Amino acid sequence: MARLGLGSMEENEDKKVDSLARKLLGVLLQTWRGGRKSVTANMARLGLGSMEENEEKKLDSLERKLSGVSCDAHAPLVSSYNDRIRPLLDTVDELRRLKVMQEGIQLPTIVVVGDQSSGKSSVLESLAGISLPRGQGICTRVPLIMRLQNLPDHLLQPELHLEFHGKTISTDEAHVSEAINLATDEIAGDGKGISQTPLTLVVKKNGVPDLTMIDLPGITRVPVHGQPQDIYEQISNIIMEYIKPEESIILNVLSATVDFPTCESIRMSQQVDRTGQRTLAVVTKADKAPEGLFEKVTRDDVNIGLGYVCVRNRIGEESYNEARKEEARLFEAHPLLARIDKSMVGIPVLAQRLVHVQAMIISKCLPDIVQKINDKLSANLSELNRMPKHISSVAEAMTAYVQVIGLSKESLKKILMRAEFDEYPDDKEMHCTARLAEFLNNYSEQLQKSTVVDGTDGNFLMEEIKLLEETKVMWLPNFVPRSAFLAVLQRKVNNISDTPVELIAKVWNYIEKVVTEVLMHHCENYPQLPSSTRRAAQSLVAKMKDKSTERVLEMVEMEKLTDYTCDPEYMTQWRKLMVNNNAFTEIMNDHSEPTLLHIEGFGEIEVGHLRAFPKDIRDQAFDMKMRITAYWKIVLKRLVDSMALHLLLSVRNLVGKDMEVEMVREVMSPDHGGGIERVLEESPSVAKKRIRLQKSVKLLKDSQNVIAMIMDKIAINAD
Repeated sequence: MARLGLGSMEENEDKKVDSLARKLLGVLLQTWRGGRKSVTANMARLGLGSMEENEEKKLDSLERKLSGVSCDAHAPLVSSYNDRIRPLLDTVDELRRLKVMQEGIQLPTIVVVGDQSSGKSSVLESLAGISLPRGQGICTRVPLIMRLQNLPDHLLQPELHLEFHGKTISTDEAHVSEAINLATDEIAGDGKGISQTPLTLVVKKNGVPDLTMIDLPGITRVPVHGQPQDIYEQISNIIMEYIKPEESIILNVLSATVDFPTCESIRMSQQVDRTGQRTLAVVTKADKAPEGLFEKVTRDDVNIGLGYVCVRNRIGEESYNEARKEEARLFEAHPLLARIDKSMVGIPVLAQRLVHVQAMIISKCLPDIVQKINDKLSANLSELNRMPKHISSVAEAMTAYVQVIGLSKESLKKILMRAEFDEYPDDKEMHCTARLAEFLNNYSEQLQKSTVVDGTDGNFLMEEIKLLEETKVMWLPNFVPRSAFLAVLQRKVNNISDTPVELIAKVWNYIEKVVTEVLMHHCENYPQLPSSTRRAAQSLVAKMKDKSTERVLEMVEMEKLTDYTCDPEYMTQWRKLMVNNNAFTEIMNDHSEPTLLHIEGFGEIEVGHLRAFPKDIRDQAFDMKMRITAYWKIVLKRLVDSMALHLLLSVRNLVGKDMEVEMVREVMSPDHGGGIERVLEESPSVAKKRIRLQKSVKLLKDSQNVIAMIMDKIAINAD
């Protein structure tokens, strides 16, 4: 206890508990104030209301009053505990009833574990002053939450009731055991099986300690009396679920008749609490095995950090008062048991020790619990606020649909036109302007590579000469026939005519993928919308692709039709190439010259075979070759530039107007409809998430209300 700051069992314990309570209430108040602000802001955004106007004034007044609360060092323990800690213990119990642990918020809990027949029931009976179910095999088949509350006036009748499955069943001391058995059968069945569903027993009675404990099924390895074959695994899973959280204090009930290290309950508690700092041991049946008990509890071979308390079980028909007297006489007079320090023996000592342990875990955990409730509620409200508004009318449905289109258009503008990738920072496939530029660059390189530089195979000017011979007309010999020039041009255009069409197919297939992905992202909350949206995207892209293909084929046909350009680069390039005409003429006239001619862009050209042709034909062929070479660069540049401009315009039209028109047409089409309301029905997953969040928000708000009621009680006490 000293390691955990629990103090000793001296006369000033009342003062310590009262002081601890006052500090706890101050911390709780500060936590409460801080958490309400963020939650209130989120509630206001959702139209869920806010704190009352005088709430802050109440809290300010309460904080001032708490700073002046005085402590009565001589007040009885139970009274002091009721005045300060009891409301907070009630809060924890109420939070447990609300099942706030479903939200991942662990509550401070005293968990009672022990091997079967360890005397667990006897200990709990002695603390509560009532009879619990007894019998062969497992008596506790469900987690039993025991809420003990002292009634200061002994004249008041005890109040007992059970809570389970959302109902409350009243009982009395004479019938409580039977009532527990009936409730257990209803929860876990009337066989020997167990259940994780808890049963709560509330006992309000004079003389009992203010405690809340969870009694778990006793550990057994061998199934008997019709128990399930996996009974050990079932019990182990329940116990580990309750003792694993750091907020749990483990009350390990051990029989003095066994070696502690061999107890299964010790093995389990050591798995989750190796140092034993949150484990308290109760040693039962001390009267049956007094030999060596002093050494067991003082040597502590199993790391019980919160210490041991040795008790004597009630025997036969003894009353609880008689049992306590016999217990005191035993530890006072027995030659072996009297050696054990009086701060480690007796049910009264155990009760007081548990009260202090409980005060400690509440003081440690409750402010954090309040903060976690506030944080969780604020987070859930924010998440609920971010979800699409639930559609309840045609007007809302159309508004939401237009919003989907608007969000999709904005995303597409970013990635297709403005090179902004904040929505897809790591997905390079969605960095569309870069990918489109790559498509265009590859297209340009492919066109350049498709231009065959002829002449390196010994056939330089042969195609031109054949065409000139076939297009002879009666005109001056130094003119290049236009029909021959167009024939060469058309052949070259035909050679690359498939390349622009292939580019169009690649680009629009890519754009379809991008548009579809963006649309799917923005309409994922509506189960009927993706199918119609996908159809709209495919239909739209197919139309755009057809238009682009038609446009590109027109561009190709225009290049075949005639030879025209106003680009001065054509004449510049032609003159540059014609500079080689003099060298060509010299080689043709002087047969002693080498027959290799170097032309920029062609390399080393074999021209000896051309000496066999007439000079005028050779000169015309050379001139036509240089003209078509200069003009072809203009053609390729035009095909690339026109394609780029066409794609940019098409993308702008797609995002700017065509997508919206096509999507509205698709969703309103009688062929695919069912109405806009049908299209915007909420998906099962989203509906499930919304319901889950709404339930969570309600639970957490109820939890906050429970805490608010405690704050009001604190205010009354402060007055």
